[in-house]
Formats: sequence, structure tokens, C-alpha cells
Amino acid sequence: MAKSNSKAGSLKSVFAILLLFGPASILIFISSQGCEHKFKKLDDYGVIPKFSFTDARGKVYTNNSFKDQIVIYTTIQPSCPDSCGITIWHLDQLIYQRLRENSKKLGHVKLVSVLTDGLGNPDKRMKDVEFMLKDRVEGFDPSIWIIVTGDAKSLYNIKHNGETLLQEDKKFFGGHAFQELMLLSDKSNHLRMVLSGKTEGTIRTMRDHMALLEKEYDIKAYKERKAKEK
Repeated sequence: MAKSNSKAGSLKSVFAILLLFGPASILIFISSQGCEHKFKKLDDYGVIPKFSFTDARGKVYTNNSFKDQIVIYTTIQPSCPDSCGITIWHLDQLIYQRLRENSKKLGHVKLVSVLTDGLGNPDKRMKDVEFMLKDRVEGFDPSIWIIVTGDAKSLYNIKHNGETLLQEDKKFFGGHAFQELMLLSDKSNHLRMVLSGKTEGTIRTMRDHMALLEKEYDIKAYKERKAKEK
């Protein structure tokens, strides 16, 4: 008879999330999910750098604009969906559609894509990109999936363990690593996860970690309610 099923179950509840900046460089470690007594919070990598972006209607977004909101940041290019730093189809199907279909419950979660020219520089063709998304994304809502322009490098100017998200190499899209990356920010504007946006698997993992972050806040709210009842 097999040994304790509880050990096997706990192993199944662990996500091994590794982001490789290079052949041997690791930023992200291990997070887990499960029932409350086994729940482990996502690691906190500090405050997101200051930024200032503008959308197609002239609205300015800064870090303060997303206070008390969960945000997934990406880049996007005018050449999408044919040539992109991230996989638009899977970002749409796995993350945006979940936000759209659960907008009442997840109204505090936003998807923010910073427009670059493909070479890491700001691009102002936001209306063109929004037109493309309206044509290809079911129920595209610019208040949920926010397209902005500005210096994306200011957002991605993050270092950890001696590595930077602003690496440059021919192996990256347009020569810049940050154009391929998704950032998960919590309600306090802290970075909680970094993953590549180039594959279905990593985008699915980001969706799962967004859910872990949601669970973290749910548990916190539950404990606060219990404390008030005492």
C-alpha cells in the first residue's frame, strides 16, 4: 500500500515557478496553494518603480491610479498579433476573458499593456492597437484591458539577485527582455510575480497566481470579519 496520501497531495499543491533571465539566472522561486492552514503567500519583491503612462483618450495613469487594485502589466506592439513580445491570443483567452466574464467580482483587477515600437521605445499608435483588439478580442473593454503609452522601461526597471528585467540580447523580442515579461502587482503596488508572456503555459501560470493573490486578500478579509465578531 502506498505511503501517506497527504504527502502526495501536498506535493500536487505546489507550483514551481522559475523565470530564467539567462541560462543559469533565476528570479522567481516557489509558491503554493491549498487550504488555509497550508496557504503560502506569493513572495513580495518590493514596490513597483514609479511610472506615468497615457491612454488614447489622454488619461494619465501613475502608480497611484491602481491603488487597491491588482494589475497584470505587459507590453504590446502595433505589429501584434503577428509579431508580439507576448502571446496575445493566450493573454486574451486565459486572462482577459476571465476578467471580462467575472467583471463584477474581479472589477478591481486590471490588465495594462504598455505600447512599444518593438524595439523597446514608446509608441503612440494606441488607437490602432485598440482597433485591432476590438476586432480580435471578444467583448474588448478598454476599462479592463488598458492600452497606454510611455516609457515602459521605467516600469520594468527592477533588479533582483543581481539580475535586471532590462537585459538586452538578440535572443529577446526586439532585443529587450522586458518586452516578453508579465508583472503581477498587488493592491499596495508591490511586485508579486514575474513571468514570460510568450507561451500558453506561463500565461496560464500567471492566471493561477493572480488567483492565489485573490485568495490572499480573501483570507485576510475573512480573518478581519472573524476578529470583529469576537
